Amino acid sequence: MNMKPVPSPYRPDPQIASLGAKIGYAVRPAHFPETVLRFRNDRWAATIGLADYDDAAWVRHFGRFEPLPDNMPEPLALRYHGHQFRVYNPDIGDGRGFLFAQMRDGDGRLLDLATKGSGTTPYSRRGDGRLTLNGGVREILATEMLEALGVNTSKTFSIIETGEELMRGDEPSPTRSAVMVRLSHSHIRIGSFQRVAAEGDAAFMEELIAYCLTQLYDVAATENPAAQLLELAVERVADLAASYMVAGFVHGVLNTDNINITGESFDYGPWRFTEYWDPQFTAAYFDESGLYAFGRQAEALHWNLGQLAVALRLVSDAPPLIAALERFPGLYQQAVIRRFLWRLGVASHGEALDRQLVEAAERAMSREKIAIDQFFYRYRHGNADAGEAPGEYEVAFAALLRDYAPVEGDRHDYWAKGAICSMLINEVEDIWQAIAEKDDWQMLERKIRDIREMGQAHISPDPCAKVIR
Repeated sequence: MNMKPVPSPYRPDPQIASLGAKIGYAVRPAHFPETVLRFRNDRWAATIGLADYDDAAWVRHFGRFEPLPDNMPEPLALRYHGHQFRVYNPDIGDGRGFLFAQMRDGDGRLLDLATKGSGTTPYSRRGDGRLTLNGGVREILATEMLEALGVNTSKTFSIIETGEELMRGDEPSPTRSAVMVRLSHSHIRIGSFQRVAAEGDAAFMEELIAYCLTQLYDVAATENPAAQLLELAVERVADLAASYMVAGFVHGVLNTDNINITGESFDYGPWRFTEYWDPQFTAAYFDESGLYAFGRQAEALHWNLGQLAVALRLVSDAPPLIAALERFPGLYQQAVIRRFLWRLGVASHGEALDRQLVEAAERAMSREKIAIDQFFYRYRHGNADAGEAPGEYEVAFAALLRDYAPVEGDRHDYWAKGAICSMLINEVEDIWQAIAEKDDWQMLERKIRDIREMGQAHISPDPCAKVIR
């Protein structure tokens, strides 16, 4: 579940060109007053052969957007529609970002470099096409923490401060600006298929499905490629929903334009980690109905897959699509169990007993208000020593856990330190305050080091772990 970055040579492969102009518009990046490099992710740059760039070259490519060698000659603002809080919106697309480059990693996966805050596009509407530096810092923290906790997530690749003052209604303004680059396994969204379906373009729908199967999933098409793609997406998105729960993460805006076809989490806005196992916890202040609350995320993602199925009806009969959707609940429950055991560092004891263990853990955390990160730290490797004066639900969980064997070879100094790495909102705000008030980046740098150490501690040889590639 937690993939260690593996260095690879640079292998440009701009396959998006095969989809032609229907997938997006060629755009020009904004020209920024300044380009001050604030963050570069050399771990993941090495996986696509770009870690050797010096800072000057880095800024040319990821602040001024000089094309990478043998790659896309100009950026593309991708076209899509989407349900936003379940209201269909045909007037969206990449409004402050674009796809900049594509390349292969050492495993042959096709990866995208795409931007956020790189200027206006035909889809900007009334927006300025910019990203706040605060938003960029939050994206670093979200992706680093999620990666460490085994979530299939995009990687924050670069943050460059751009020297503009931005006005925002939801944070003190004027505020500093930045341009971000993310590394992701595709930017084809559920909303991409919704747009094609709305336009009734069956020929292009078939092209888009073929692209996703061959280039993103690396499989040959069957006699019903649409149903085949939905089957694969259901598997990935069910695992994504489970990973959010076990990480204690709330994305905040699970609209269909924010869910990509490979089931990789990306595009972080009002995200938060919940301290406790609270199904009603929400991340976005504007989510007044709790549509995307912690405990409703699996429901939301299943609903989104339903909208993908509706779009695929353009080229497929309904029964195989319905059959694919009906797999979601079972796959989700299996993934929750698998990921719970992975985070606890124990081997499976059989599906029935594993399910009892997970249910007991959820009861203990929710009814006795045990912080999620503290709970997993306390019981890692089957350690059944409860905290001071444990309640009855925690005692019941610990009793079940005693029958579980720790995963062999899974030991790291992190588990003996007693310092739990978390990512609660007060920590996020403290990190930003140090940057905003004193231009002090040391707290952020320390936090990244701590998160990555925790991530190393979570890399285990658990045979139950299902690595998403």
